[in-house]
Amino acid sequence: MSVVVQAARGWIGTPYLHQCSTRGAGCDCLGLLRGVWREVIGAEPEAIPAYTQDWSEPQGEERLWRAALRHLTPKPLAEEAPGDVLLFRMRDGAVAKHLGVQARTGQEASFVHAYSGHGVVESALTPPWERRIVARFAFPERN
Repeated sequence: MSVVVQAARGWIGTPYLHQCSTRGAGCDCLGLLRGVWREVIGAEPEAIPAYTQDWSEPQGEERLWRAALRHLTPKPLAEEAPGDVLLFRMRDGAVAKHLGVQARTGQEASFVHAYSGHGVVESALTPPWERRIVARFAFPERN
C-alpha cells in the first residue's frame, strides 16, 4: 500500500472542522492533505493563510490549483495511482476547491477526503465524483 494512502486512512474518523489540520480532532480537505504531507514529506512547504468557506469564489481565482502546481507533480487524469491527490470542481463554473487522496483504483476505486457533515471518510470514486475531477497530482519524491 502507498505510504500516502496509509497516512490518509489514518485520518479516517477525524471530524470535519474548517481550516484545521489535526488528526483525530478536526480538519477540512486541505487540512487532511496538509496532515498527510507532514506525515509523509515533513514540514509544510508554505504557510496557509486564513480562508473562508467561499474563498477564491468571488474572484474566480484557482488558488488551490496554483498551490498544488507549486508543490505537487501534475499527472494526466487517466494515469491514476493510489496516493494521487485529486482536485475537484464541485459545481460547473466554480473554482476547484475540494481535495482527496486516491486510495484504490479500478472497479473498486475510492478516495479519502474530509467532507463537511461527514468528517474524514473513504468514499467510492463513483461517476458523480469522477466527473468533478479537474486535476491529478502525485506527491513529490521524499528526500
